Amino acid sequence: MTVDKELEKLSRVTPPATTPEARARALAAAMQAFDTAENNAPAAQGNAKGWRQSSIITWIWSPAMNKKFLAGSALATLLVIPAAGYLAIELTRNGLPIVDQTEIAGNLSKSDASKQPAATAGQPVAVAPQIPTGNDSLAEQSVGVAQALQDKEAPDLAKSDASQTSEFDANAALTNKPEGSAAALGAAKRSVPAAPGVAPQQQLAEPMAAIAPSPAPPAEGRVQMQLDPNRERFANAAANPIKSVATDPVSTFSADVDSASYAFVRRSLTGGAMPDPQSVRVEEMINYFPYDWPGPDNAEQPFKATVTVMPTPWNHDTELMHVAIKGYDIAPATTPHANLVFLIDVSGSMDEPDKLPLLKSAFRLLVNRLKPDDTVSIVTYAGNAGTVLTPTRVAEKSKILSAIDRLEPGGSTGGAEGIEAAYDLAKQGFVKDGVNRVMLATDGDFNVGPSSDEDLKRIIEERRKDGIFLTVLGFGRGNLNDSLMQTLAQNGNGSAAYIDTLAEAQKTLVEEAGSTLFPIASDVKFQVEFNPERIAEYRLIGYETRALKREDFNNDRVDAGDIGSSHSVTAIYEITPKGSPAVMNDDLRYGAADKAPAAAADSSHHGELAFVKMRYKKPGEDKSALITTPVDDNNAVATLDVAPQDVRFSVAVAAFGQKLSHVAAVDTYSYQAIADLAAASRGADAFGYRSDFLGLVRLADGLGQR
Repeated sequence: MTVDKELEKLSRVTPPATTPEARARALAAAMQAFDTAENNAPAAQGNAKGWRQSSIITWIWSPAMNKKFLAGSALATLLVIPAAGYLAIELTRNGLPIVDQTEIAGNLSKSDASKQPAATAGQPVAVAPQIPTGNDSLAEQSVGVAQALQDKEAPDLAKSDASQTSEFDANAALTNKPEGSAAALGAAKRSVPAAPGVAPQQQLAEPMAAIAPSPAPPAEGRVQMQLDPNRERFANAAANPIKSVATDPVSTFSADVDSASYAFVRRSLTGGAMPDPQSVRVEEMINYFPYDWPGPDNAEQPFKATVTVMPTPWNHDTELMHVAIKGYDIAPATTPHANLVFLIDVSGSMDEPDKLPLLKSAFRLLVNRLKPDDTVSIVTYAGNAGTVLTPTRVAEKSKILSAIDRLEPGGSTGGAEGIEAAYDLAKQGFVKDGVNRVMLATDGDFNVGPSSDEDLKRIIEERRKDGIFLTVLGFGRGNLNDSLMQTLAQNGNGSAAYIDTLAEAQKTLVEEAGSTLFPIASDVKFQVEFNPERIAEYRLIGYETRALKREDFNNDRVDAGDIGSSHSVTAIYEITPKGSPAVMNDDLRYGAADKAPAAAADSSHHGELAFVKMRYKKPGEDKSALITTPVDDNNAVATLDVAPQDVRFSVAVAAFGQKLSHVAAVDTYSYQAIADLAAASRGADAFGYRSDFLGLVRLADGLGQR
């Protein structure tokens, strides 16, 4: 009875106004009670214990719809509901457990950093499993996709409330994570606990597979989101134009002995896709192959140039001027001592079979190639840089190999700090009159600290003054920043390579170790002057990213490429003889009066086609030396068939590179013609590189006809 009276009194009392906090607490309590009942209920028929698929959809859909920029958007509804539903179905179909909603809420509320284990030098931190938050969550990924399309198709809806939409940028949702897209997927994998009885391989199945590109078409009626995970960056350089000798007779460029472009093109083609035209650097494709060019007799003059002029296979009205440079080969017994620092990216984005595992195998090959008195150090970077191995003689090989084997991926990519630490260690173990080199191995994703190309370029430029060279080795796909790798290598007195297979690691780090590790000349520059009496026009094939100003040739303060022991460098010009119907530029109306004095002054050289000059510095010297080679009719051959075998093969590679990069000059020259030229000039092929090239030409021919 007393209870009834109390209730009656309460019924006459005016309740206080509700507050947002009170409503939130009430809703949270109700949801917790609901989830408790849901989790304690028997599993629905056909499903394992856990959430029903409708609950999964609700979990993904609710945060998306609570964002004001999606409220009322029909486009968002059409995109996100099917995507969220499909993700949920794929997760449950693949046997991956779904985490309880209360566990998600608990993980979201955890912010006590002191509970994480402390990092040790050079070792990545093992982070406790957590559900991806913010941009990592499936809901936010779906929101990012919807917003990207909404901005394109319905900007008036997407921009109705700028204060609410500014934080939900589609690019940020997909690419602004410190570890990049691949790392975000890796974080998602690590956040899902293992199901009882599930094998580790199945446990690591990709939970985001529903939004990854798939070569197979989706089943009829199935909605599938496909996001391109590749974010490779390449330098945007247009092909060299045709230049008139009357107005621009001099061509100047830096040496380039990198090989990264060829390996990247090969991986694209063998993966079933034509390469990005910007990834094709024709000179790197030509210089990828070993050639038997005539070399110098001794190290006093470390280079010898061989020039061949021949008809152009893709244009009968022009000719090719082929310039082949061979470097002096240092005998293995006389190679200087090496002080190498392995700067290894162990960030989360390296957690793929063709990245860190391949990298570790590659460095094991290199260590086995070094001499006992050489030294190796190891610096890793993932958020923070750490020294894994101080300078250690290769005589203690087991210690070095053990340090390599212990490397594990994890964390974001703080490349700038790692570069600083590696150069400090190289300076600490500096070998006078030896080789001091940092070997940077990465997928190219630098997104913590100074990460712009210009910032890192400045760091490298400052550190090269200490006499320490740089080699950049790229691995994997998805995050490859080829543009930055080229910038670092070119400004660090070094070279860049792309390692896509263990066989490529063997070629780069073992078979070509001398040219990779031991420089014979630095700041190598080329300058070619064409005779306007004989040549009307010219076009340099490749070297677009290595162009120099004319005055840079004689300026020893201008940096240029470096050449290692036994390196060969090949440059090919397409030249148009005077009077040829292939001339593209009209004669100058007001230039005739200037030609007579010039011709009289140069009458002693009227028979020359061109004049080739080369500048270089010996290691450790600041003043350059000059080598010159005149080109005349004695360098010409009547037909392409009588040109040296290696010359013809390199011309086939040049044609292939131009065709892949969409150079108009070779539009009518077919892949079959390229294959025929390469096959006829394959010659000795000890390692099978030329046979592999023929396979790539056939692949490109097939892919190009799709």
